[in-house]
Amino acid sequence: MTRGTMINEPAARQGAPRYAVITPCRNEEAYLPGIIESIVNQTKRPDVWIIVDDGSDDKTPSIVEAASKEHDWIRLYKRPDRGTRAVGGGVVEAFNDGLAQIRLEDYDYICKLDADLGLPERYFETIVEMMEADPLRGNLSGKTYIQTGSGRWVSERMGDENAIGPAKFYRVSCYLDIGGFVKQASWDGIDGHRCRMCGWIAESIDRKELRIRHYRPQGSSQVGIWTGRKRWGRGKYFMGSSPFYVAAVSAYRMLERPFVIGGLGIFCGYLGSWIRGDARYSDRDYLRFFRKYERDSLLFGKRKTMQKYHDHIRKNANREHNPRAQSVSEALP
Repeated sequence: MTRGTMINEPAARQGAPRYAVITPCRNEEAYLPGIIESIVNQTKRPDVWIIVDDGSDDKTPSIVEAASKEHDWIRLYKRPDRGTRAVGGGVVEAFNDGLAQIRLEDYDYICKLDADLGLPERYFETIVEMMEADPLRGNLSGKTYIQTGSGRWVSERMGDENAIGPAKFYRVSCYLDIGGFVKQASWDGIDGHRCRMCGWIAESIDRKELRIRHYRPQGSSQVGIWTGRKRWGRGKYFMGSSPFYVAAVSAYRMLERPFVIGGLGIFCGYLGSWIRGDARYSDRDYLRFFRKYERDSLLFGKRKTMQKYHDHIRKNANREHNPRAQSVSEALP
């Protein structure tokens, strides 16, 4: 497929929720066969799966092409080679290029999915069922698990307040409400708060049928884990986090693999951005909302804070008979 060519959509299905998956990737020959097998084995397959090759120089394109010959709902889209793996804003750019190949209004849901994952067979069926059952849910995901040296699979301990970055499943109307993803590091944190600002619930849930195997630890795809954790810290700076909150996050992350160094990398990345005076996300309404959310999280805990905000969303929706009649940023004191 050439750049800018619109993909012919599959025929519409009466009544059945439709979802599209977009996977930005570069040099993923080691992981692609596994995620392709996971998606093919889903009890509810996507209506279309766009795999965006972001300039691979390995067998990534040929693996996707072979899969697309067997399954006509799998499509390859090639971007020009930018010369290196791009994370953060680069992932969003590749995702947006994939998104441009479909008509978003033809789908009920859209999913950004990484290539280095393994999904339970009922993963997407369960996610769609949960979204269909709750019209206030804007995004949703399960949780990622990584394998230890002893072979055990353990949680990556991602927060509950947003769909996780590797597997963001969105209601299309919510995705449009928040204006899509920000092309910067921490795009996958900013979006969840913008969901709540617009009166949508954003969350990830740890259930057996939603446990995702993550074959490459979070934040290690570019250079290594130290670089990834510093990037995480720079992202926290960009999205507007306070130094007190980042210190708490860093301390918490020191207790997980890679012990100590992971949390230290986050704080060093944040501190480096603060010293340099890097640019920050400048939306004032968002910053006011987000900083209050962080303060509440430090005082009451992240889970209780998320629940409080989601309870406000449900209360306002029930009162107004409209899921987004009043944004939570207006409702909360």
